[in-house]
Amino acid sequence: MDKTSLFRELQKRHGVSVPFALKEYLFREQLAFVQDPAPFKIAVTTRRAGKSTSCVADLTFTAVDNPNSVCLYITLSRKNAKRLVWPEFKRLNKKFHLRGIPNESDLSITYLNGSVIYLLGAKDRSSIEDMRGLPVKKAYLDETQSFPAYIKDLIDDVIGPSLMDHAGTLCVIGTPGPVPVGYFYDLTKNPEWSHHFWSWKENPYIPPGMLDRELKRRGVTVKDPSIQREWFGKWVIDRTSLVFQYDSAINDYTELPKAEWTFILGIDLGFDDADALAVLAYQEFGDTTYLVEEMITPHQDITSLRKQIDKLQKKYDFSRIVIDTAGLGKKITEEISKRYKIPMIPADKSRKLEYIELFNDTLRNGKFKAKPFSKLSQDCNKVEWDRDKSTPDKKIISDRFHSDICDAVVYAWKEAYAYAFEKKPDSPKPGTSEYFKQQEDEMFDGEFERISKIENGEDD
Repeated sequence: MDKTSLFRELQKRHGVSVPFALKEYLFREQLAFVQDPAPFKIAVTTRRAGKSTSCVADLTFTAVDNPNSVCLYITLSRKNAKRLVWPEFKRLNKKFHLRGIPNESDLSITYLNGSVIYLLGAKDRSSIEDMRGLPVKKAYLDETQSFPAYIKDLIDDVIGPSLMDHAGTLCVIGTPGPVPVGYFYDLTKNPEWSHHFWSWKENPYIPPGMLDRELKRRGVTVKDPSIQREWFGKWVIDRTSLVFQYDSAINDYTELPKAEWTFILGIDLGFDDADALAVLAYQEFGDTTYLVEEMITPHQDITSLRKQIDKLQKKYDFSRIVIDTAGLGKKITEEISKRYKIPMIPADKSRKLEYIELFNDTLRNGKFKAKPFSKLSQDCNKVEWDRDKSTPDKKIISDRFHSDICDAVVYAWKEAYAYAFEKKPDSPKPGTSEYFKQQEDEMFDGEFERISKIENGEDD
């Protein structure tokens, strides 16, 4: 009997907790990632590459090999953690006789050496606060490309400090997103992190011919952006997945043209996120709307918000102020209106998706402009459709990234009537056939109107 088999037999008979051999469980690329001694590691993989299996094996190995340690598995939602990896943790525990004690209610496994593995969800900003204070030996963030913008706070403010007690390790894994932007993408370019990549091709458990079958089913080629991301692990822009079709080439501007402008203020109130204020300008006889100024302020009170509005009101003398009155927004709006005599109208959120489509048409025609590197132009490249939840009859915006400024702009744009302006055709040049045809039509219309009045007794 070899040494490993002997350990297993002892473990089974006497409950001796010994680390299982990772090489018995992981293939080469997975093993290279988990055995990398770097304190900060990132893996960009394809679908079905076995990245979640790597998480389970590494966290389990770390827990049983380091007494009284805390290990974390974190994904976007607790439901996903329970569905995707919880069964694998329990299976591994049983297969290698690790004698861990699973707790179904809080999704944890406690081992005889005092170590604990917790499976956690980070569905919103408030949920990440529950992770503070744990002395963490190793933490994994799985499906990181799906995390909203607060992932930076999760890593920098919560997990980072938790690693200090045990000189712990942070591992971040995921697949490329539809647009090469965001904190996860930034980490893939950060030289302070150790970088790894492998794909489904290296996974020995994937049957042959799966790519060809998927291409045939979807009727696409390997050049399809989704195929490039999911099957080849490449960061490829897929604008069809974006909610807002902002194009810097036609939607950027540098200076507001000199003219008589009408100004509108759009406000999106943030409760967990930020208050966003968007100042738009348009002309009565013009077809283009401009984003003139934007303010995004997190966690401010009503007094601070009122001061911001009052300051902008004095600067621009708004013709209308449009505000999101959903939830507490209605009470806040009434309070500001009564106290400070600032006129406001509620945003029509019931037709939000319809207005987004109209707004996109304006963007495609170059009739909406914003400053280069504005928050709006940046956020438009991050807000995505949720393809898993959307149906042919109803599109759902993904909650992976929420933009306060995009909502504020759409609210205000709907009330800026430049989008409905239609320029009158130029008068034809005198002496041309088009000119004589216009004269003929005008005389005919005038005579027809005169006769109609006589017949109706309206002409003396």
